[in-house]
Amino acid sequence: MIWLVRHPPVALHWQKRCYGISDMGLSREGACLAADIVSKLVAFSPDIIVHSDMRRTRTIAERAADTLSIEAQADYRWRERNFGSWEGCSWNNIYRDTGNAMDGMLSAPETFRPGGGETTAEMVARSLGAWHDLPADQNIAVIAHGGPIAAIMADKCQDGFHLLPNHIAEPGSITRI
Repeated sequence: MIWLVRHPPVALHWQKRCYGISDMGLSREGACLAADIVSKLVAFSPDIIVHSDMRRTRTIAERAADTLSIEAQADYRWRERNFGSWEGCSWNNIYRDTGNAMDGMLSAPETFRPGGGETTAEMVARSLGAWHDLPADQNIAVIAHGGPIAAIMADKCQDGFHLLPNHIAEPGSITRI
C-alpha cells in the first residue's frame, strides 16, 4: 500500500505565489491539517515514510515517523518543480510579465523552462524515478507536492502531459494506491 500525501496549505504570504522549490512553512490552517495528517499516517502504520526534504513535508514526515519509531527518509526527487526566476513571484505578475508563456508547461513539456527552471518532462521523469525506486513489498507514505503526485497519477492513468492539471491533488489530501 502506498499513500501519497500532498502537504497542507503554505504560509499565507506564499499563497497565490509560485513557490515550487522555495522552502516555506505551513499556514496556521496548514499546521492544524498537518496534525490530522500525522494522526492518519500513524493509524495507517506505514513501514517507510518518505518526504521531499522541504520544510512543508519534512515536519509531517518526522512527526509521524517519531510516533511510529521509524526514520523519515528524505528524497529530493519528490520536490515540486523548479520554477527558476519565477520562484516567489505572484502568478498574476508572472502572467503580466510573460503573457501566456506559462502555457508552455503543457504545450511544450519537453522544452519550456518556466523562469529558466525545470521542464515538465524533467519533473515527471524525476518523480517517476522516485516512484519506481520505492520498495514494492512495504507500506509506504510519501509526503510530497502537487506536481510529483500529479505525475504519478497521470502515469497510472496513462494520461499525457496536457492532462497533468487534472491530477493535481488538493493541499492536505491523501491518495491511497
